[in-house]
Amino acid sequence: MDEPSWTIGIEEEYLLVERDSGALVFAQPPGLIERVAELRHGLVSPEFFSAQIEIGTGICRDMKHLRGDIGLLRLAVTEAAAEHGLAPIAASSHPFARPDGLEVTDKDRYRAIAEDLQDVTRQFIISGLHVHVGIEDPELRIDLMNQVTYFLPHLLALSASSPYWMGRDTGLASYRSAVYKTLPRTGLPPKFDSWAEFRRHVDVLVNAGIIDDTSKVWWDIRPSERYPTLEMRVTDLPTRMEDTVAIAAAYVCLLRMLWRLRRANQRWRDYANFLIGENLWRAERYGVGGSLIDLGKGTLVSCEHLVDELVELVSPDAEALGCVPEIRHLRTIAERGTSASHQRTVYQAALDQGASHDEALVEVVQHLIEHTLAPPDA
Repeated sequence: MDEPSWTIGIEEEYLLVERDSGALVFAQPPGLIERVAELRHGLVSPEFFSAQIEIGTGICRDMKHLRGDIGLLRLAVTEAAAEHGLAPIAASSHPFARPDGLEVTDKDRYRAIAEDLQDVTRQFIISGLHVHVGIEDPELRIDLMNQVTYFLPHLLALSASSPYWMGRDTGLASYRSAVYKTLPRTGLPPKFDSWAEFRRHVDVLVNAGIIDDTSKVWWDIRPSERYPTLEMRVTDLPTRMEDTVAIAAAYVCLLRMLWRLRRANQRWRDYANFLIGENLWRAERYGVGGSLIDLGKGTLVSCEHLVDELVELVSPDAEALGCVPEIRHLRTIAERGTSASHQRTVYQAALDQGASHDEALVEVVQHLIEHTLAPPDA
């Protein structure tokens, strides 16, 4: 069995805020995207709301290349935004912004989505991390998609960065996940027996004129419409760049581990989406500080323990792909917590020092600004 290329590409969606007040901008300054493109070779695009900006790496063959691309793109967005008194934050929700009055990006695609989905899209000021992994064989893409869904809750828990929404603590680690579920064609994909079966089902919607193509199928994981990749979309956007790189490494290593099993005529045990969905809810609610169901044992196990198991499980793949340090960093995330827990710590510390509720939330945004461009382990 030919081994896939395992190339990696990442998309990150940032929110643009006023540097001093931390407030979300209502409309993007003219020329900002062009300025980012000028600084970093054009790997930048608008998102649904003008207050967002999306970057995309090139096709990366190793983690050094990936880290370099993300770092330069984050720097380019930061420098371009600073020229307008703005800054990007890498988080899946803004702590106190309200979506009322935000400008929808003037593109046919986004206008069509807004018209089709109406009020559902008006609260859609959330950001995510998407990771593409190159798998040239479409049948293999479907097979690995069916199996790797088991691990999507682990990846979501490791990425959680959206505890606040419209000025309140939601009690969730990933409120973005709750907002995202209001869209159609989201959540876990069905199990498909083949690429042909996948295409047959999607083409029902395409031929009926409901969607243009699979880019409007917003599952937690999907075969990409444009590239020979399997795109993971379940995760929040980590604030720290090193966390993004580690989660990308975990995803590609998990896929390679499943490919190794397939090569040996084995496979990961199949579990119903009902059970995997329960773990997704637990990751959404508690993040990496909580527990997930070990579906093999039928018992709750701490995420920290499951991360240890995951690191050991993909150890041969980390060696083969040259990403051992990135995989070990998953333990660091589990031990110190994700952006969601850090945001709550910053908020509480501000209150303890006499800040009001609103002032404490501004401190959270300032923390996000700082750590969006922080060096490793800062």
